[in-house]
Amino acid sequence: MDVVLLVIGFLLMLIGILGSFLPVLPGPPISWVGLLLLYLTKAVPDDWWLLGITLVVAIAVFILDYIIPAVGTKKFGGSKAGMIGTIIGLLVAIIFPVLGPFGIIIWPFIGALVGELSNKADQKTALKAAFGSFLGFLTGTFMKFVIAIIYLGIFIWKAIEYGPELFTFG
Repeated sequence: MDVVLLVIGFLLMLIGILGSFLPVLPGPPISWVGLLLLYLTKAVPDDWWLLGITLVVAIAVFILDYIIPAVGTKKFGGSKAGMIGTIIGLLVAIIFPVLGPFGIIIWPFIGALVGELSNKADQKTALKAAFGSFLGFLTGTFMKFVIAIIYLGIFIWKAIEYGPELFTFG
């Protein structure tokens, strides 16, 4: 049973990392569930302090991910249309990876710009607001990715530390 929890936990870690970039998946909370599954094995001793702190961080990052883009957009004079454009641009980058790995950066910016241009007449204001929306999006994405990677590091560290106990079949 420990190996099953370990494998499912590791898969959730990978899904959590993907969730750092995909707006439909809450990356850090999914990674946290993977970490929880590791601690639910018989081999790894309970560490409720670690699980509690990492849960609070996962929830805080999840909430901040919705606040930061709005703050960035508002600070640079943007609108909800710019934020929606950013998300559409991200989806375009994921579904049609035309520009390769650079698409994940370029398409959300283009989406924010188009969203702002459709909402405002002034190109300078639209460009500034699109930059704010894009900057907020990148900040949130980077924050989620860092947390998911840290959780993966904790997962791997504990899996290696308790490897002999995890992989006893008997």
